[in-house]
Amino acid sequence: MKDPLKPRDKVTQKMSRDGLIEVNETKETAERISRREQETDYTKQPEQPQDMAQQLHNQTSETAPLPPTPGIAPKHDTVTAERVMEHIGAAQTRQASKKAVRKAQEEATTSGRSSRLQFTDEELSTPELEKYIKNSDKAADRLDAARAAVPKEKVLVRSRTFDEATGKGKTRLHFEEREKPMPDLKHRKNPLSRPVQEAGVFVHNKIHEVEKDNSGVEGAHKTEELTEGGARYGARKIREGYHRHKLKPYRAAAKAEKAAARANVEFQYQKLLHDNPQIAASNPLSRYWQKQQIKKQYAKAARTGSIKTAAENTRKAAKKAAETTQKTAEFAARHWKGILLIIAALLLFIMVSAGLSSCGAMFSGLLNGVIGTSYTSEDSDLVAVENNYAAMETELQQRIDNIERDYPGYDEYRYDLDNIGHNPHALASYLTALLQSYTPQSAQAELDRIFNLQYKLTVTEEVEIRYRTETRTDTWTDEDGNTHKDTYTVEVPYEYYILNVTLTNRDIATIAPEVLNEEQLAMFRVYLETSGNKPLLFGGGSADTSASEDLSGVQFVNGTRPGNPQLVELAKAQVGNVGGAPYWSWYGFDSRVAWCACFVSWCYGQAGLSEPRFAACQSQGVPWFTSHGQWGARGYENIAPGDAIFFDWDLDGSADHVGIVIGTDGSRVYTVEGNSGNACKIKSYPLDYACIKGYGLMNWN
Repeated sequence: MKDPLKPRDKVTQKMSRDGLIEVNETKETAERISRREQETDYTKQPEQPQDMAQQLHNQTSETAPLPPTPGIAPKHDTVTAERVMEHIGAAQTRQASKKAVRKAQEEATTSGRSSRLQFTDEELSTPELEKYIKNSDKAADRLDAARAAVPKEKVLVRSRTFDEATGKGKTRLHFEEREKPMPDLKHRKNPLSRPVQEAGVFVHNKIHEVEKDNSGVEGAHKTEELTEGGARYGARKIREGYHRHKLKPYRAAAKAEKAAARANVEFQYQKLLHDNPQIAASNPLSRYWQKQQIKKQYAKAARTGSIKTAAENTRKAAKKAAETTQKTAEFAARHWKGILLIIAALLLFIMVSAGLSSCGAMFSGLLNGVIGTSYTSEDSDLVAVENNYAAMETELQQRIDNIERDYPGYDEYRYDLDNIGHNPHALASYLTALLQSYTPQSAQAELDRIFNLQYKLTVTEEVEIRYRTETRTDTWTDEDGNTHKDTYTVEVPYEYYILNVTLTNRDIATIAPEVLNEEQLAMFRVYLETSGNKPLLFGGGSADTSASEDLSGVQFVNGTRPGNPQLVELAKAQVGNVGGAPYWSWYGFDSRVAWCACFVSWCYGQAGLSEPRFAACQSQGVPWFTSHGQWGARGYENIAPGDAIFFDWDLDGSADHVGIVIGTDGSRVYTVEGNSGNACKIKSYPLDYACIKGYGLMNWN
């Protein structure tokens, strides 16, 4: 007999926090049928990683009960803990992968953009390198600050990452902050500007045709043209100012990057000198060449890699160069006899070749190129810069001369003034060592700086309380009505105003060590010692090495102008002096200069004159005489003893030498000259001698 038919069980589905649950209300059972992983409490950290599965299983059983249905017992999912573990491991793997990618990108950006050298403990503990390490760090700080000031922008970047848990690659979009590229600020013309301009020209031409008949129309038209021109000029200046403002951060960053590169190269060079003393003992030109090689190596490495790689490559190159130098020195020590033979053969070859003009010129040019002791700028630029500096000194002298006019009302003016003057070769040597070749325009900023370092003019006010005696009278009346007068004196205080004017002059040779680095200072001293191989460029005296002439039998012809025979005798008494130390030291120089002008100024000073006082012929001496109306050109007939005579040896229009006139016999002029072959001598020249530039005429009345 068949079983009686049974109704189907009543089955319902409910959604709970643990997922979809199927409830059999007839059998009063429940079963979780959702495949979603159950929620887990992650607030507790497991003490041991190997117990994580068990704890998660227990935690899931405790924190994931079925909905409170009376009489129903929940059925637990036995694989939940394993799925949760897999989910957590995959999430942690993805998060670690993202962090690693982000960190790698940041490190790549930092390594590519950083300008900071990494110093070893040995380098940091070396006192000789401490200064250069600080300079490198400061330059890197300034570069980082300059780069931080460059405008930034956020760029959407697509990156590809690999998920190790799933074994699949993913593409992720994220924003990165980058420097904005330098803006293109080229002025783009409006396409309508040309037709409008042509229309304006047409209108102006029509007005020009009729404006001659009406002065009012002509004046209004000219005013309109001026207004339009001013508007265009103002718009152009505003646009240029806007462009400069937009590009300022980029210019600052480029400048800071160059400064950081120079500081890093300087450290590498000093490190090379410290590690290889034999290089430090070499000549300045060799060290300069070595530094240029390091600079090129560093720049090449910096273009192809990071700063760290560039520094490492530069160290290796410097070490290799030092090793090569050491090997060369060891080879020379082992084969010194052979080297001496080679040098002797070379000298013999040079002596034989000196007879041939072409070979002599070739070796002369080669020798000059190796020695490198000549000024590298054009002569015209050297003289122009010297004249500019002398003009600045003249302006300073004028300021001092006008102190009492510019600061009136003081009871007393007190002056404590050093001499105004400089060694032209010291200035040219300084500028050549610092700037190499220069022009008046490129050297002007450095002229201003060295001038402010050389001269310091201070004007200070001082007030003193002084007393003066005053007579006073008191009038009084006695009991009888008689009037009496008593006279007495009193000391009355008053303010006494004093203006102190002080001028200090520091020689350029004492300033150079404070401004130039070691290589530049060495080149400065070489240029100063050789006068740039152009000793007569700034009035450097006479190259005549012949003996002083004898005045016996000379019959002088007196002119109508009175001279100063006492001054001439004083000058003649100096004949035979060599080196000129009494004269250039009297002028205020600390070392030998071209001292012909100093000798003439010294003679005038010994005669009781405060001026003329000059150390350069063309830039100071000639302008003084011409500005005072005391100049006579070559051929001037009425010269007198004590006048100054100026010479132009190369006939380029600039005075090169100066002396004092003794007198003339009608056909020749006789002189006393300082720095004639580095000595004081008596010389004579025909009155029509082409190298006589002119005469400085002295007034002895």
